Amino acid sequence: MEAIHTAATLTDVLIRLTLAAALGAIVGINRELQRKPAGLRTHALVALGGALMTILALSLPGADAATASAAVSRVFQGIVAGIGFIGGGVIMYRGDAKGVHGLTTAAAIWVVAASGMAVGGGMWRTGLAASILTLIVLAAGEYVDGWLHRRSNPTDPN
Repeated sequence: MEAIHTAATLTDVLIRLTLAAALGAIVGINRELQRKPAGLRTHALVALGGALMTILALSLPGADAATASAAVSRVFQGIVAGIGFIGGGVIMYRGDAKGVHGLTTAAAIWVVAASGMAVGGGMWRTGLAASILTLIVLAAGEYVDGWLHRRSNPTDPN
C-alpha cells in the first residue's frame, strides 16, 4: 500500500492536482457521452477539489502526527458531506416508469471525489485504479443493466 506523504514541492502539488483533475475529467467524459446532468467539468472540479483539500490538510504547518491525522480525518468528513450536496443536485424524481434519475452520476461524483482525495494524499495508484474501475462499471454496467431488464421483462421495448 502506498504511503500518504505531505506535498513538499510545488511540482509535486501541481502533478497531484493535474492528475486528480484528469482522472475526474475522464470519468466525466463518460457522463457527457451519456448526456447526464453532470459531465466533464463537474467531475474534474470535484476530483481537483478533493485533491486540493487533502493536500492542504496534509500540509498544515506545526502539527504533530496525531493533530495532522485528526485534521485530515475532519477534512475527509467535510469532503464527503459536501459531495452529498453536489450529488443530491443531480438526482431527480420523475413521475414516469423510471422513477429516480441521476443516481449513477451522483455515485460517480462521489467516487471521483474519493479518487481526488487519494491522489492528493500521494496515493495516485489507488486513485488511478478507482477511476479505471469506475469507467469499467459505467461502461459495462450499462450493457449488463440492459441485458437484465430485457431478460426480466421480455415484452418491454426498452
